[in-house]
Amino acid sequence: MENNNAIDLSNFRIGVVGAGSWGTAIADLLACKGFRTHLWVYEEEVKDRIEQSHENQLYLPGHQLSPNISASTELADVVSHKHLLVIVVPSHVMRDVTQQMAGHLSADTIITSASKGIEQKTHLTMSGVIKENLSEVEADRLAVISGPSFAKEVAQKNPTTVTVACRNPEVAARVQHVFATSYFRVYTSDDIVGVELGGSVKNVIAIASGILDGLGMGLNTRAALITRGMTEVRRLGLHLGANPRTFTGLAGFGDLVLTCTGNLSRNYSVGIKLGQGKKLQQILAEMHMVAEGVKTAKSVYNFSRKLGVEMPICHEIYRILYEDLAPKEAVYRLMTRTLKQELDEE
Repeated sequence: MENNNAIDLSNFRIGVVGAGSWGTAIADLLACKGFRTHLWVYEEEVKDRIEQSHENQLYLPGHQLSPNISASTELADVVSHKHLLVIVVPSHVMRDVTQQMAGHLSADTIITSASKGIEQKTHLTMSGVIKENLSEVEADRLAVISGPSFAKEVAQKNPTTVTVACRNPEVAARVQHVFATSYFRVYTSDDIVGVELGGSVKNVIAIASGILDGLGMGLNTRAALITRGMTEVRRLGLHLGANPRTFTGLAGFGDLVLTCTGNLSRNYSVGIKLGQGKKLQQILAEMHMVAEGVKTAKSVYNFSRKLGVEMPICHEIYRILYEDLAPKEAVYRLMTRTLKQELDEE
């Protein structure tokens, strides 16, 4: 297992694909550690601002970025000749972006996905989309990173802990040591399925949590929602072969609790506004960042029905988002379902 001292900071080349709030925070974390970090930026004006003032005013305003970050709108340049690539793009553009990356990667590049979501048409997680489009990348060199980590707080160097999962423990340890700092602690796992599902489905439950707060419901209700929400995440995960212990960890309950209770959560914020009576299209029109749970709700609804996995909370959120079901009616429907025992049979 490699340690941090084995990494030559001056020669270890890192590319970060995606300059939203989380991508920018990750690039800054790595750059502050001493790595020269190449950041792919979609918007020309964002790239210019980063180059001129070392700040991403659109997605991470008020934070001075490390001078070790170099920004570019040329995707091929950012992904070529890198030891590590971190992909941090919204789930709905993952396929398009990775298709553009194909043919530009080195054979020994490690790919780490920091994106959370489930593709709507294929029901693949982000690592699944990456595998399809980047066939030159061996599965053993593909990792995912997830956990309770608001971008703003990571940028502020608040102590944060996450999990990196890879089926190859040596690659997991390599990524762990690249990311780890005195304020960003990284644990390893071999459960890619569980880590990705925990990070994706929790965004749907976070919308539900926000809705409850927007309706003015209490802490009892929120606690019930988080607990039963995790039951649904776990059900889907077990059906797809995840390790059940993953859902008690950082990528499971850790990320779920943060996203369901933190005001920095975009999904929770969408839920609050829905609970207060605003329409989804109006809410989304007022946002310049992506709330992944909105799209993931549709993916989870269709995927769980296809698999026959019971996920009533996620289904009600789908109906609120896409069938204009009144939030209070959704709560009533959930509370008056057929009574049953608490624990699933396994």
